[in-house]
Amino acid sequence: MVKNEVMSSEMGTEKEEEIELISGSTTQKKWIETALRFLPVGLCISALALMLKSKQGNDYGTVEYKHVGAFRYLAYANGICAAYSVLSAFDSVVRRSRSLSRAWFVFAFDQAFTYLMLGAGASVTEVLYLAYKGDEQITWSELCPYYGRFCNRVEASLLLSFLALLCFILLSLISAYRVFSKYDPPSLCKKDQITSQS
Repeated sequence: MVKNEVMSSEMGTEKEEEIELISGSTTQKKWIETALRFLPVGLCISALALMLKSKQGNDYGTVEYKHVGAFRYLAYANGICAAYSVLSAFDSVVRRSRSLSRAWFVFAFDQAFTYLMLGAGASVTEVLYLAYKGDEQITWSELCPYYGRFCNRVEASLLLSFLALLCFILLSLISAYRVFSKYDPPSLCKKDQITSQS
């Protein structure tokens, strides 16, 4: 009987340690998610500030971000994503419930802002490539040899935007896991069950 009590107390201690480990990792996951939600705020605001200050003039004229649609798109996307990051970080800190509808809501918005940043980054990458290389077939000349400071600022803004995009991709994976882990996996059914239902 004493042996059983010792074993049950050891098992109780193991279960308590296991629960402590699980709750500790849950707290750690929450802090990681919160940090990933706060990080794009700084990245997006820095990228936005760099883009807004992208202006250079010389003998050929003045070029600034608002002359190019893709650069305006990236500036707007960074501003919108920074605002969303503030709201979602606040929501992750003060989360009241973990309902399925709330998980779907966060998942949908994480996906939307990830694709917004991806689209803006891709369009600026193409325009920046043309600014550096030009396109001889349609007689577009290179811009960056004449406006180097402007191109460097746009390039730095793009790099910060892609770092923010990386955070949004990780957040999308986390929110996808949170949504789809609430569902049971599909059950494997036998051929007989399928034909009997038909």
